[in-house]
Amino acid sequence: MTQAPGAEQHGHLEGNAGGTLADAVHARPLEGRKTVFSGRIWDVVSDTFSLTDGGPTMVRDYVDHTGAVAIIPIDEKGRILLLKQYRHPVGMDLWEVPAGLLDVQGESPLDAAARELAEEADLRAAEWHVLVDFFNSPGGSSEALRVFVATGLSAVPEDERHVRTDEESEFEYAWVPLDEVVSAILAGDIHNVSTVVGVLALQAAVARSGGRLTGEALRGAGLRPAEASWTAHPHFR
Repeated sequence: MTQAPGAEQHGHLEGNAGGTLADAVHARPLEGRKTVFSGRIWDVVSDTFSLTDGGPTMVRDYVDHTGAVAIIPIDEKGRILLLKQYRHPVGMDLWEVPAGLLDVQGESPLDAAARELAEEADLRAAEWHVLVDFFNSPGGSSEALRVFVATGLSAVPEDERHVRTDEESEFEYAWVPLDEVVSAILAGDIHNVSTVVGVLALQAAVARSGGRLTGEALRGAGLRPAEASWTAHPHFR
């Protein structure tokens, strides 16, 4: 890692002195927690804690979120599936990859992703990989998201398909080349965070794979196996 000019004056060390460049779980002493709002999907909690044992206390209010998964389905032509969904808080129709909450007790992230792909896109996948993990807004929410890549797609039989209601009943679908989605993101035309993060991560993986959008090529690009551990998620530690 290259040191920024003048970094030594601000306590920065040249190179990665700690070894592997990685975020680390480091829970601080918790003195109290209360729920200040209980919602249909998530709660708002208020934590009282200190940075060190015996240190001064502080209070932080944040959304206590169950977390979610997203899926980038890739067909045999190397296109990815996007769906258009109305999102009321922002008052917009957004083009997104399939996604859903981790709201089924005991369900693994991979099983949740397979369920959401079937429910939202009427698709199954023969091969899965973990593409990228991220926090949606770590300063104000515990929401953790995992984006999967799904290849080897096949259709869910019509008599087994999920009945979509509410906003999901208005879904529109498009199979789009990766480069076209990347261009839309850079132009500011696509805003869904799972889509932006996932598609740009996929572009990086494809560059490593020699430009090929196949399960075999992506395996060689360093993507993690579908059941890779996810200890960054607060509920899976």
